[in-house]
Amino acid sequence: MDEKKKILIVDDDMFLLDMYALKFSQNSFDVFTADSGAVALEKLRGGLKPDIILTDIIMPEMDGFEMLEKINSEKLVPDSVKIILSNKGQQADIDQGIKLGASGYIVKANSTPTEVISQVTDILNRKIISKDK
Repeated sequence: MDEKKKILIVDDDMFLLDMYALKFSQNSFDVFTADSGAVALEKLRGGLKPDIILTDIIMPEMDGFEMLEKINSEKLVPDSVKIILSNKGQQADIDQGIKLGASGYIVKANSTPTEVISQVTDILNRKIISKDK
């Protein structure tokens, strides 16, 4: 198998952050975590180049949308696949995420951790296939 995919998980809920970090690492991902958008940006500016950024929207200080805006405006990790994992499932939020370059939008309440991993893997595989064309 090729090298492990790096994933940066951004969520202010430490329980979820730890649980997803464990689940993704058990599924051959190289996991990095940040408990806020600001911490995530610091890591990215510091040279972290994740294949995937999985972010929550509702976080203190800086929400996921604002973090994505900053990633885009600073042109940090343009090749990373950005996926939103949130309890906000309104169409307006989904549209906003897509506008900011998210390749996927997963509603936490509707997905078990195992489903989240398979959705992330599917989105990543679709991106790789479309890049190879």
